[in-house]
Amino acid sequence: MALAKLDVVVLDCPDPRALAGFYASVLGGTVEEDPEDGEWVDLKVPGGPALAFQRAPGYVAPKWPAPQESQQFHLDLRVADLDAAEKGVLELGARPLDVEDRERTFRVYADPAGHPFCLCAC
Repeated sequence: MALAKLDVVVLDCPDPRALAGFYASVLGGTVEEDPEDGEWVDLKVPGGPALAFQRAPGYVAPKWPAPQESQQFHLDLRVADLDAAEKGVLELGARPLDVEDRERTFRVYADPAGHPFCLCAC
């Protein structure tokens, strides 16, 4: 029996509204925020756990790849067409981290705040 159920994955970042908008464009869903706060923004993702974005003063993006440093975590995002998804995330402001091997079933990017994520073929 599980002790808990995953509720939300929270990403620290310098601009919660902007990063929530990036992931809303990638995943769909609804951005919910307190307009007076600006420190925390939720993204309700259809069919999956919510993502939340929390302002972190002094935020430093993880380094990837860097065996001597932690990447902290990364998101694996399942896609039907790697090439089309790659084009879309790059247009939204992602940057490639590891896309050299075009035969693999995944490609690695950084979101606009520097968090690594993978596009994975279904």
